Amino acid sequence: MKIANVLIVASLMVLISGCASKDKEVFNMPATYWYEEIAKEIKAQDLEKADSRYTSLASEHIESPLLPEAMMMLANAHIQDEEYVLANFYLDEYLKRYGNKANADHVRYMKIKANYEAFPNPNRNQQLLLDTIVQTKDFLAKYPNSKFRPLAETILVRLQLGEYFLDENIKDLYSRVDKPEASKSFEEKLKQSSLGEAKIVEPNIPWYRSWFEKK
Repeated sequence: MKIANVLIVASLMVLISGCASKDKEVFNMPATYWYEEIAKEIKAQDLEKADSRYTSLASEHIESPLLPEAMMMLANAHIQDEEYVLANFYLDEYLKRYGNKANADHVRYMKIKANYEAFPNPNRNQQLLLDTIVQTKDFLAKYPNSKFRPLAETILVRLQLGEYFLDENIKDLYSRVDKPEASKSFEEKLKQSSLGEAKIVEPNIPWYRSWFEKK
C-alpha cells in the first residue's frame, strides 16, 4: 500500500513539474519567440493558434517593433484563408497604432480588397456592399496619386455593377410580390444610375458571383 502511495505521489510530482514547465514556456517569453511562433503557425495553416500567439505578443510586449509586422502578417494570412472579418481586425489595429502617410493608402486599400473578396462568400450582405463603395470612393478622393488607385477604381466599377444588378433584382422582386411603390422607387434609382445607359450584358450566374469572381 505504501509503495502504491509513493508511486501516486511520484506521478503527481511529474505531472505538476510538467505543467510548471509548460506554463514557463507559455508565459513571459521574448517578443522574438512569439513572433516566430506566429510565423510557424501561419506556415502550418493553423491561424487560430497564430491569433493566440499574437495575443501573447501584444499583451506581453506592447511596444515591441515586431507587433506591426505580426499584424500585417496575420492580416495577409486571414485574407488568403478567406477570413475577411479577422483580416480587417488586424488592418484596423495597424491603422490605429502605426498608420502614417507612407503606409495608410496601402493598408486602406487592403481593407477595401478584403471586403471586395468577401462577397462571393455566404456572409456577404447588401450593407457591406454599400459601405465598401463609400470606402472606395473615399480612398480615391484621399489618395488620388496612390499606386493602388487603378486597382481601387476597378474594384469600384465591379462593386457598382453588383449594386446595379442587385437593385434590378430587388425591383423585380417587389413587382412580383405586388409592391408597386417599392418597385417604382428602385426603378427610379436605376434610371438615375450612370450604368443605366451602358450596354451591360447581365450574366447567367448571380451578380454576386459574376462581378466578384477572381479573374
